[in-house]
Amino acid sequence: MADGEAVRRVGTGGATAFWKAGDQILWRYRENGGARFHIARPVTVVRDDEELLAVWMAPGTQCVKPVLADGTPLHQEPLRTRYTKPRDVVRDRWFGTGVLKLARPGEPWSVWLFWEPGWQFKNWYVNLEEPLARWDGGVDSEDHFLDICVFPDRSWGWRDEDEFAQAQADGLMSAQVAERVREAGRSAVGAISAWASPYRDGWQHWRPDPSWAVPLLPEDWDRTPAHMST
Repeated sequence: MADGEAVRRVGTGGATAFWKAGDQILWRYRENGGARFHIARPVTVVRDDEELLAVWMAPGTQCVKPVLADGTPLHQEPLRTRYTKPRDVVRDRWFGTGVLKLARPGEPWSVWLFWEPGWQFKNWYVNLEEPLARWDGGVDSEDHFLDICVFPDRSWGWRDEDEFAQAQADGLMSAQVAERVREAGRSAVGAISAWASPYRDGWQHWRPDPSWAVPLLPEDWDRTPAHMST
């Protein structure tokens, strides 16, 4: 794949068609309580089959992320007003080490692997979210705020419980959805306690193909897939 090649448009061709290793797709998130996309990350497919989608987000990847309308980064805004002030999106780059993302079909979370510089494995990160919806250019989801950090010694801990509570207080998540997220979290903890896939599968030793180019963010990163537009 040549340097500078934009994200490849790969047709899924139905439920049994999969992307190939090296294909470039988008991993996107819709805004909570809205319809537009506010996170878009070009990634390279590592594996895609009936059991797992694995993708690599390389260092330096151009992404789309949300900010407040005045440009303030979200993490700098106090939590009590973080979800109520007007927002915009900006283009930025993923700095630091890359991220390997793993998702099983229909599962309400994905598992991300992080490394320190020099490929020193840091941790797994369980991102609770809507099960991924596939389209010809990638996958879409909606983040559910609550997360779990899992460490190499098999210890784990909840993350962003304050954001999860604030999102409910601000009306971004109903009580029914919140309970569904908690149940998903309990299921994810069960997989951690059993040291089931993907923790036992050795993904921390995986390395990207050095021939892969960093995908470019397409101009139509926020387009609505045709089968979702009606």
